Amino acid sequence: MAQTKQTKAVRGTGVREAAAQATRDSILKAATKVFARYGYDGGSIEKISSSAKTHDRMIYYYFGSKEGLFIAVLEGIYHRMDRAEATCAPDTADPVAALKTVIRFKIDYYRRHPEFVTLLNTENLHKGKHVAKSEKAVEYSSTAVDLIRDILDAGVAQGLFRADLRPRDVYLLIVSTAYFFTSNRHTLSAFLGESLETPEAVAAWERFVTDSVLRVVRADAAPLPVTA
Repeated sequence: MAQTKQTKAVRGTGVREAAAQATRDSILKAATKVFARYGYDGGSIEKISSSAKTHDRMIYYYFGSKEGLFIAVLEGIYHRMDRAEATCAPDTADPVAALKTVIRFKIDYYRRHPEFVTLLNTENLHKGKHVAKSEKAVEYSSTAVDLIRDILDAGVAQGLFRADLRPRDVYLLIVSTAYFFTSNRHTLSAFLGESLETPEAVAAWERFVTDSVLRVVRADAAPLPVTA
């Protein structure tokens, strides 16, 4: 009898934990959409709780504050990108192909997840003060830079890439070209008089970025002069 009661108690706890996680996930999903649409200032607790079909008090219970929820949203989008990048897992035995895979992934990911770009734009408007309080954000960026480092090391070992490159700089070069193209696609399309959202335009940009990055990293590329 005692064992039966204990089993029921464990099962009951498991059900409650699953329900709590479902509520938390629902709030995060709703908050991601609301913050992406209205920004941090316009993304009210009321809008989020209504979208998540829950109560305001549940948001405070799980996340402590609006800022705590926003930080969790930022950690979530970084985590999903980090997880997606891990699935592409380029083989560093072929460093050129691996670098092309990373470039293709970055451009494609930003294009397919405009909410990621929108949320980062919002956080940049706030000068990164929210994400700076996250202990997880650095972990995700470290993973991405480490991947670039492994690719560059393999390229240097094979005599294909320069040995004076900083992985961080190559990473920034790749993400800046991918991010800017997506974040400014609407205004640039109007300014240039041509759509940057067509598959042809995206493919052409990917080829250009790939060629540019490979020209920078290749072993016969002249290093930049050091200035005082």
